[in-house]
Amino acid sequence: MAVSNIAITHASSGVVEAEVTRAARISPHFVRLTVAGDGIADWRHLGFDQWFRLAVPTAGDTRFDNLAETYDMAGYLRYLTLPKATRPVIRNYTVREFRAETGEIDIDFVVHGEAGVAGPWANDLPVGARVALIDQGCGFQPVESDWTLLVGDESALPAVLGILRDLPRDTRGHAIVEIPDADDFQHVDAPAGFDVHWVIRRPEAPAGRTALEHLRELPFPDGRVYAFAAGESKLATGARRHLVNERGAPKRNVSFCGYWRAR
Repeated sequence: MAVSNIAITHASSGVVEAEVTRAARISPHFVRLTVAGDGIADWRHLGFDQWFRLAVPTAGDTRFDNLAETYDMAGYLRYLTLPKATRPVIRNYTVREFRAETGEIDIDFVVHGEAGVAGPWANDLPVGARVALIDQGCGFQPVESDWTLLVGDESALPAVLGILRDLPRDTRGHAIVEIPDADDFQHVDAPAGFDVHWVIRRPEAPAGRTALEHLRELPFPDGRVYAFAAGESKLATGARRHLVNERGAPKRNVSFCGYWRAR
């Protein structure tokens, strides 16, 4: 993660190995993979924006059995010492859907051609591939407030939709989601008192700018806000800066996380 004030919580499950059992292109910029395995049945299900480190294979002889059980600084340093020939690539992803009864997790990948590592790997619809997951907890940690604000780009879409799905049904608020294409829209299960604003990125605009512009123009309800902002680094930090400096939100009322950094 590029920038963040969220806390990481390590589950006792450690490294959970799984297999890609289904793969589908669900929209122009999203591929959904389903992973399953015996370890998934015991997954610590937290809901909301629960995220994890995903280790994906780089070759046929990629190993997962020598990864550290927790991906803290010590675990990361251990990872760096592993032989490159068998070392997986590790990226951060959000649980899109968890099904304990079948031992399955859905993962949505943003795909932009050959950009990145995990995206192109997922774009090949790698059914049968082995992967590993390390549970890292939730970034959404609300404090006492009168309403809730969610801001994200396409990389934060699984997090925003997961939070909306699991919020108490009497929660009020706004969600701003920037997507690159109108066809990337997904079904929303949100509380009745939530307004979801889908904003389509202008072709010439950097990622996150359109969402920030919408945020600056958004009339706020009365009362204290708790906000969660995630996605491209400038979007996450820009939303926090606007909320604290221009809207008067206490810093502790804003959780933010830069999932990636545009070049």
